[in-house]
Parts: sequence; C-alpha cells; structure tokens
Amino acid sequence: MAEYGKSISNFGKLGSVNQVNWDDTKVFLAITRLGTLSATSKMLGIGIATVSRRLERFEEALGMRLFARDQQGYKLTDEGLALVPLAESLEQAGYALDEVGQSGEQDVSGHVRIATAQGLADHLVIPALTGFMQQNPNLTIEVVTGVATVNLHRRDADIALRMVRPDRGNVTIRRLGKLGFGLYASASYLQSSPGTELENESFVGWAETHQHLPSAQWIESILRGRPCRLMTSNLSAQVSAVCAGMGLGILPHFIAQEAGLQCVRSDIGCDQPIWLATHSDLSHSRRVKVVAEFLTQLVEVNTLRLSGAESNFNFVK
Repeated sequence: MAEYGKSISNFGKLGSVNQVNWDDTKVFLAITRLGTLSATSKMLGIGIATVSRRLERFEEALGMRLFARDQQGYKLTDEGLALVPLAESLEQAGYALDEVGQSGEQDVSGHVRIATAQGLADHLVIPALTGFMQQNPNLTIEVVTGVATVNLHRRDADIALRMVRPDRGNVTIRRLGKLGFGLYASASYLQSSPGTELENESFVGWAETHQHLPSAQWIESILRGRPCRLMTSNLSAQVSAVCAGMGLGILPHFIAQEAGLQCVRSDIGCDQPIWLATHSDLSHSRRVKVVAEFLTQLVEVNTLRLSGAESNFNFVK
C-alpha cells in the first residue's frame, strides 16, 4: 500500500490522540481479523516483536486498551470494537489512493472480505482461490461464512455471495445463477429405511434458529409437528449426519453428490437464486471489482453443477 501520509492527527474522537502512525493501524486491523500476533506477523511480513511494539504504540497514542489478551488470542475490547469502522475507513481510503496510481498492468493489492454461505465457501469459492491468489499475490482475502445476512452498508463485508437478496443498504446487486437442492440419503440409511411414506422417515434438519430457511420449512411441512432426528446449525454437520445414515436431508445437489449420497427427490421447490452484492461505494474499487469478477465467472462456469442440471440422479423412492 502506498504511504499516503505517515501519520494522522485527531484520529476520530476516541481518546486523546497526538499522532497515529498508519503502519500501526494496519497492525491493529490485522490482529482484529487474525486474532494472534504470530498470524499478523506472517501476513504483514514483520517480526512478532515489531507487531507487539506497534500495537503498544498505537494504544498509547490513542490512550486506550484495544485488546484483551487470553490463551486463545487477542479479543477486542469495547473501545477497540468502536475503533474498527474508523480504522477500516482509513484503510479503504488508502486502497483507493493506491488504485488511482495503478495501471491496468499492475498487480491488485489490498484486502477484500467476502461473505458467503458455508457450502459455497467450502465447496466452490475456497477450492478456486489458489489459482486466483497466485495471479494476485498482493491481494488478501477474508471469507466470512454463515446463513445470517451481513450488512454491507455497515461494512460487515465488501462483497456478499448469497442465496438471500439484500433488501437494505446502498448496494449493487446481480443475480448470478441458481443453487439446486434435493432430498438425499446414504445407502446405509436407505437399506434400513421403513420405505413407506416420507412423514415416517428420519430427517436431519436445521436448528430452531434457522427455521426460516426453505429447506427447514419443507421438512416441517412433511413431518407435521414431529421433530427431526437431528438438528444442526450448519450445512457441513448435516452432510456428515446424512452420510452417517442418521436420516434424510435437504442438501445442495453438487455437495450431496460429491459426498456420494443418493437422491430421493430432486424437484422439491427449495432451489434458491445466487446473488452477488457489493457496497455501491466500492463498486469502482479495483480490488473489489477483480474479486467480484472472479466470483461471477466462478458461478457462471459452474452453472450446471450448482443448479443440479448436469447431475445423474438415481431416484430410490
């Protein structure tokens, strides 16, 4: 990142600020995101002692303690949490100035935070990142997973690849494709299944906090008040449970078939659109545009795989 000002004065209204060195704010954000001095040292390419010294200098300049130290790592204090948006605004301004000076032939640099569903992260995005990051060695990526909708307006992420269309905030939205879902089971479960009506089968479903999901609502309509055999709060646990023969589960076609599961029903009405959303203020950012284009092409190349259109279903009921 270009040095667009070695120090700044009056950094927000938190504490008595004399001079804050920009290098120290980079250390602060890196520790916030990575949680340890060793990981921060590796990412920034500086010694652990230097990381520690710059953090101490940053805290002294602000007149406040930003982290609580424990055996698990560094956790933000309330003061540190309040400082993150200000530090990230400074970071974004630095990236913007870098991008002004970059030509189309130069490497893209900076940090981009992607929010996406765990299934897309584990089975689509992360496996494809190796080649992308080799082409962009000065770019760092943070992948935030979960089913909860992030707030791009609050800068919880720079880009979101989601199955729920954002309905608030100053965001730019594109529909990229469709994620197809089916009802799946393991061979071992099917061998022991009563083989009667679906309402008599065992199901692996979502915990109470996730009952708004289409798959959870479909299962509820089938079971009519009877509980699932197992409920989880994440997709990978559901895949593991279905593979272990604990019951039927509604899973994305491409993930279930990678796991060797058998399709019981294909068209169950749980397919979901895939949306790409970026904060409108970042839509012209070179680093964000490069990552957005990568995600767009990734979904387009895998359109048939994600939708389930190229799957060879072996229906068993």
